[in-house]
Amino acid sequence: RWPVPPPDGYTVDDFFTLDDLPPHTELIDGSLVFVSPQREFHTLAMYLLEQGLRQHVPNGLRVRREMAVVLSKRNVPEPDLLVVTASADGNQRTTRYEAADVLLAVEVVSPDSEDRDRDTKPHKYAAAGIKHFWLVEMTGENDRPMVIT
Repeated sequence: RWPVPPPDGYTVDDFFTLDDLPPHTELIDGSLVFVSPQREFHTLAMYLLEQGLRQHVPNGLRVRREMAVVLSKRNVPEPDLLVVTASADGNQRTTRYEAADVLLAVEVVSPDSEDRDRDTKPHKYAAAGIKHFWLVEMTGENDRPMVIT
């Protein structure tokens, strides 16, 4: 049974103290957002991008996947991939990053998250000061990936 949300929605503090949330739950505009299982395209795109980024990311930066990013009091998305400053990557107990520590957020579009990935998240990342955003979509008859930067 899920707790009843506060009238103004959940905050970052609420989000990180709620027990037993499903994996990859996000906080968007004070609401909990539950994510559907990934498709093979999503998993493969994340893997290939992660490998490419790891090979080319400059010293002082780190590539991470599916980690919470605190954008504001009521927004904690979990980008599929992100590039953060090494100084923010303190230890293995890290559960979240602050927007100021994120240089790149990557979202791979899934059928259940199209609107959030295409419209909501890019605006929220930009408003929080994250300068670079990549959107990866499956396009065409051959299901080829397309990266929009």
